[in-house]
Parts: sequence; structure tokens; C-alpha cells
Amino acid sequence: MKQENGREGFGQLSAATITMGRSLLLVSSGAVRQCDKETMMMKLKKRMTKWGLTAAQAGLVVSIFAAPVVPAVASEFEGFDGLDFGAIVQRGLERSSQVWFGVGRPLKESAAPTSGDYRTPAQRASDQVLLAEGLKAEYVTRNAANAADMFAFWPSDENPTHFIFCIEGGRQDLGTFLPGGLIRKFNPAVQRIKLSDGSVETILRGTASCDGIRRTPWQTILATEEASDGGAYEILNPLTVTNQTITDRASGAIVDENSLPSRSIVKRTALPKMAWEGIGVTPEGVVYAGDELRPGSPANADGGAMFKFVPAAPRTTKDPVSSLTESPLVAGNVYALQVSCQSTSQQFGQGCEIGNGAWINVSAANARTDANTLGATGYYRPEDLEIDEMFQGPGVRFCWTNTGNEEGNNYGEVLCGIDAAPLTASAAQRTVVVNRFVEGDQDLNQPDNFAFQPKTGNHYVIEDHPNGDIFACLPDGADRDLKTDGCVKILSVKDSSAEPTGFKFTADGKTAYVSIQHSSDGLMTKVDDYATDDIIKITGFRIPFRFER
Repeated sequence: MKQENGREGFGQLSAATITMGRSLLLVSSGAVRQCDKETMMMKLKKRMTKWGLTAAQAGLVVSIFAAPVVPAVASEFEGFDGLDFGAIVQRGLERSSQVWFGVGRPLKESAAPTSGDYRTPAQRASDQVLLAEGLKAEYVTRNAANAADMFAFWPSDENPTHFIFCIEGGRQDLGTFLPGGLIRKFNPAVQRIKLSDGSVETILRGTASCDGIRRTPWQTILATEEASDGGAYEILNPLTVTNQTITDRASGAIVDENSLPSRSIVKRTALPKMAWEGIGVTPEGVVYAGDELRPGSPANADGGAMFKFVPAAPRTTKDPVSSLTESPLVAGNVYALQVSCQSTSQQFGQGCEIGNGAWINVSAANARTDANTLGATGYYRPEDLEIDEMFQGPGVRFCWTNTGNEEGNNYGEVLCGIDAAPLTASAAQRTVVVNRFVEGDQDLNQPDNFAFQPKTGNHYVIEDHPNGDIFACLPDGADRDLKTDGCVKILSVKDSSAEPTGFKFTADGKTAYVSIQHSSDGLMTKVDDYATDDIIKITGFRIPFRFER
């Protein structure tokens, strides 16, 4: 095309091209019948291939034009009034979900409510979840311990052979003894699940609600407790450790099933005491995490703070450790995030949940109290936290969920912070910028778990309530705001007594796993003297061609 006034001119377009353009408007408006539309799309794809576009590029253009811009028939939009631009955008996002999310048509509604004991031995995995078009469900196991929550892949996200699961059940004496006959048997706290056959073995017992768990860059497992006095435990060689028990949570005493002191698990007292959930761990040993605390509980508390642990001896190698003494979690300092609303002075408190953040020093043993007393920013129940591995700027981008309270019309949110200097922590240096990324509503509410999809950078938000849903959300684009460019619903749990949790993708971004937690198990048999949960594998995710290399 010739250049006119610095722009590409269209004066020399062929008549055939103009005709095709007019036809596309008819297609996009929905004014042609479906059969004609499909024929026209095939002709368009062939024409663009002749123009020199690759098959993948032609497919993208076709899929975009196939999504209606302005519908000819208002009935195509439930509640569409012809003037709602937001509805048009959302409908276009749903119609083009394969382009943006790699899934077929998303869910319009959540699964219908159920009553009583929904879960039965004869159910298929597809009976547990309602899925977006093209996705499929299958069981990994039905024998994970009750309240299976977050998990880590082992030994890698690329080629996992096992899951290492946190079990959120409380510390409960089951009334029997471990095989050695000396140690009373508590409910499972950390389990390994073999992907090839779904077999389940217990690594550790005796925590108070194990929830947050991560595989560290130095090849150990960091498992934590969601309790007001929650601790953090580091596990070496998780495939060879079985039936170890925390006999004293306060001191961190841990023994094997023969009552001998553990050589493979240690409590990390240098990390903060709080109600742990999501964890982010850098290769140097910096740990980001939030305290799952609601405002006003205890009285006058501002809410849960975000914390950073900076190791005294940051790791400089990527090699696995051979001993727990080599871990960077042995010693270090703990800091709480204090977000400011000003650029030149530290102005914190109400209304300053986003802005410029500094790190104030707190003690590990009294992290929650110190954070509240010293003016750390309080959030409404921070839960899962994930580091954005695709972030290319200086420092670390981490995102976390604030659950909120649906009953109070506080639908929760996802916030993201960029820490420009992970190894630096000072009350005088505001190295962190925090912004809201997803704001909840009546449909997307009480976000709990959170996951980044590899390859695409799409954000997945998992709800914390019965018949919980999972939403796929786009990263922010080149528009004026700093929020997601839109979300669609891709999964809904059918059992009203259950919720989805622990959602995580493998490294290729094409397979995800989820725990169906808290089901009423009146019709199910106990395993290891304890109730069970289902772990489900979700396949059918496609990586849009623009991300393939």
C-alpha cells in the first residue's frame, strides 16, 4: 500500500478485498446465518493464506472476526440493551476465549446447588466439576486426606512424579499408634501423591492446619500452618520421609515413627509466626507471605500484613542442598509491608492499601503483633500468594488474594506488588509498588487461591466458598488502567459442601490440577483412619499460537 500523510493508504485496495471487508462486517454483526458464516470464514482463511499470512495468523484473525462486535439480534446477549459497551467487550471476550485463554466457550453460570452427601464412590471426575468447553477431568486420586489444600510439584514443574500436599485439617489425635507402637497417630499434615498410580503416603503429622507449601529452589519443601501461632517447616528428601510427627509445636520437636529425632524435617523459627497461606520463594531465599487475618480480629487489629524474610546468607548457587543446615532459611530478618500514599513521606493507614511500600522490621516470634503496633498495612485475610515468573522488570512481582467477606458485600480482590530490591528492606526506602489487579463482584467473590498460567501469563483466581468457581483473567494490556483486561469462568464445583483449592499448572501451561476440598463424606470410606478428598487433573488447555515459539 502507498503511504499517505504518514499513514498506510487504502485507495489501492482491490475490489475483492473491499467486498471481503464488507462481508466481515456482516459476519461480525451476526447478520448472516451460521452456515453462511462458517463458509465465509473458510474462504477468508484461504484468502489470507494467499496474502502471505501463516495458518496460525490467519486462524487468529478469523477467530476475532467470528466474535460479534455489535449483535444484530439483541437476544444473543442476555440483558443486552444495545448501549452497554462493557457487555459488548465481555461478550467478545467469551466468544474469543480460545484466542485469549486457550479454552472453548466459558461457563455462563456456576454449578447448581446440591444438598446432603453429594460425593459417592461411583462418581466420575466429571461429576465433580463443571468445565468450560474443551476441558476434561480425570481423577489423580480419591484418597488424599480430608481438607487437602495447596501443593507443590516434585521434583519439578516440568516433569513431576509426585505432589507434595498440605492437609488443612487441625491437629487431631486419631486414637491409634504409628507402626512403631510408640507414637500416637495424628491426622495427616503433609502427604505425597504419586501421579502414576494415585497412591498416597503421609510425610508429616501433627501440624495445626497445614496450608501454604512450596518447593524451594534448593530442592526442599517449605510447609506452613494456617493458625494464629502458625510455624514453618522445611523438609529434606520428601520422597523418603514417612510418618514423622510434630510432638511439640511450640518447641518444634519432631520424631520419626520410632520416636527418634527427625533428621529430615525442622521448624524454621527465623520465619514469622502467623497464619500462613501463600508463599513466594526466590532463588536467594527471600520469602514473601501474608498473614491470613481479618480486620478487627483480635480487637483493633488492622488486618493481615504482608511479610518478607531476608536471609542472613542469601544463596548464590542453584544447586540442591544436601543438609538442612545449608538452607538460607536458617537465619535472617523479618519485615512487614507498610504502604504509603505519598511519594516523599511515609503516610500510612486507612486508604493506603495501594501505593509505595517500605519494609519495617518486626520480630519473627511476634510478627503479627509487631506489624499491627508499628503501622504495617493490614489487609482483609491475605491468602494465596504467587511470584510472577514471567515478570521482566527489575525485582520481583508477587500477587496475592484478599478474601474479603461476601456477606458484607466485600467481594475480595487480587493485589500485585513489585519489589524492586528483594534483598533490601528498610522503613526509609520504598522499594515496593502495590496496585489492585482484580476486584471481586457478586459472581467472582472471595478469591482464595491464585495461579499464573505458564507461557501466557494469564491469572487464575479460585473462589473460597461452596460451589466455588475458577476464573481465568487476562494480564493488563496497553490501556489506561493497571487491572486485568477481563475474566471468564472456566470451572465450577458441583458439590455445595466443597470448594476448589490448590489449583496449579504444570510448566507447559496445558495441564492443571485442583483439589476438591471439604466435601461431606458420609458415603465415603475412611483411609488411614481419616476422611478423604478428590484430586482432579484438568486437561484441554491450549496455548494460543502467539505464545508458542
